[in-house]
Amino acid sequence: ASGMVVETLWEYIKRFDDETEVEEFEDPDTSLSKEANRLLSGIYLANKSVFQAAQGKEAYQGMGSTVSSVYFTANTLIAANVGDSPIYLVHDGSIEQLSVPHTVLAEQAALDPEGVQQLGGEFKHMLTRAMGVEETVKADISEIQCFKGDILVISSDGLTETVDKEEIHDVVKKERPDKACRTLVNMANERGGEDNITVIVLKVKKTISKSGGFFRFLSKLFR
Repeated sequence: ASGMVVETLWEYIKRFDDETEVEEFEDPDTSLSKEANRLLSGIYLANKSVFQAAQGKEAYQGMGSTVSSVYFTANTLIAANVGDSPIYLVHDGSIEQLSVPHTVLAEQAALDPEGVQQLGGEFKHMLTRAMGVEETVKADISEIQCFKGDILVISSDGLTETVDKEEIHDVVKKERPDKACRTLVNMANERGGEDNITVIVLKVKKTISKSGGFFRFLSKLFR
């Protein structure tokens, strides 16, 4: 499932760079940019491909995955996700989570912060949305300005289960992206490393315009 999502999403977005004719949403969200709608279209198609594969082969039934994706345009940073694989933005000395966790615990906490304490720990990883489980899926998406020096961290929950976001901030601010990835994975492993630990660190070194941004697409999927 994870491989199908990455391949479908990557191939779909890449076709826009090649200036070939590409199918887009018939009813795009007018509150979003063209690029944001394209990213949503790619996630929709990727979800559909996994769902159809699961329906067509008994061995694939019930398979699914999460997806966390980042799309840089000439002026903005677009982040979209389905599931609980977090996307963090480090900007101007602070760290902020751009992704929205789709878990029972997180969604209950948003509705009833006090009552959520009554839920057991098993609800922390119980997904409310996933790729390929249903014929359609709704991704959460945000679009903000991007500036020189910004750092993006995309990871699996195997990292954030043991390393908090303040620690992630400190590591990526002090170390090069490649070294920061290794340091964070080592930290998580030293603290148990019971789940898959995957980390991507991106640092914006230059932008096309003063308002920020560069054109590049990156997607990564975590099980």
